[in-house]
Amino acid sequence: MQWYEPEVLELEKRIKNGEIGKGANLFYGSSSLRQWENIQKDFSPYQVENIAFGGSTLEACVYFFERLVVPCEPKSIIFYAGDNDVGNGVYHSDIMARFESLLTKRTKLLSGIKFTFISVKPSPARHALLYRIRLLNSYVKTRLDELENTHYIDIHTPMYTSGGIPNPELFCEDGLHMNANGYAIWREILLENAPKIFYTA
Repeated sequence: MQWYEPEVLELEKRIKNGEIGKGANLFYGSSSLRQWENIQKDFSPYQVENIAFGGSTLEACVYFFERLVVPCEPKSIIFYAGDNDVGNGVYHSDIMARFESLLTKRTKLLSGIKFTFISVKPSPARHALLYRIRLLNSYVKTRLDELENTHYIDIHTPMYTSGGIPNPELFCEDGLHMNANGYAIWREILLENAPKIFYTA
């Protein structure tokens, strides 16, 4: 986990000095969230904060949960990760175990606050791994449907072309990270589901 330390330390500093506010709807996860530059503007008037960090896996999100999420005292968590676990070749059973650990921490440390999982996207760069990505998404959806105060948001399906392949127009040149078109789809879908995703005072 040492690789993540510089960015995590910077996030901890911002949390401690109040730059990242407490009691918000908290986006947490990997670079697909970290690179969402207009996230606060896109979800105004909801109070949102973003503590995602680059390259993060489900394992890393579990590991840094106490250091990053708990001090923010969030009202809800909007989560995206798993993409990199699949890309790194982690066994499906291990990815599921990591996800279960995340759910356990949410229950024990944050009294089971509202939790939303954004489905793993179908990026062109990981076209060969689409079966594993769909398997992960299916597991998470089934699991969250069993729990209270949890939601699964499908951004995966709308990111295909009519021909059934990941839409390259939604991604940067690397075929992995999204461009403005991709984020526009995410924003639209999340806002459509805003009442069940976001906490309002």
